[in-house]
Amino acid sequence: MPEDKESDQLNKQAEEKAACLINELKAVSKKLVLAESCTGGLISSLLAQAPGASSVLWGSFVCYTKEAKISMLGLKESELSDNGLVSEKTAYSMAEGALQKSGADISAAVTGLAGPDGDGSNVPVGTVWIAAAVRKGEIKAKMYNFTGSRNEIRLKAACAVIEEILTKISIKRVDTN
Repeated sequence: MPEDKESDQLNKQAEEKAACLINELKAVSKKLVLAESCTGGLISSLLAQAPGASSVLWGSFVCYTKEAKISMLGLKESELSDNGLVSEKTAYSMAEGALQKSGADISAAVTGLAGPDGDGSNVPVGTVWIAAAVRKGEIKAKMYNFTGSRNEIRLKAACAVIEEILTKISIKRVDTN
């Protein structure tokens, strides 16, 4: 079962990255909010496993559907229809909405298609958009194309989100020095 072995390795890697992120957030005294779609709360679950998470994890919006993105994060239906649920603009708006709806200093958002089936759009399975933002700073979004099973794509997306947040923290440390 090579897929199970890869999933186990990805899960271990994600847990290690999550613990590292919690420590980094504590070091800079910043709170994080997440807006998760295709990961369905996986990232916040990984972070919550790490000791000290309660001091830096503000919370998470798990907004799997279009309706949830609209009601929880304030995204506009017309924007979602124009840009698609899996797009740079949607990830950007999710990160922005999470910051606006929370008391956090940093946000990260993820939207994508984990498969095994597509959503009827032109977006291929494995496409994931991640956006990260710092309050009163710019929001950047990045597209990834992951391969593997549904679980592997979700774990790879979780690791990528954590890496993006770690990058934002590093930039924030440089900006404040």
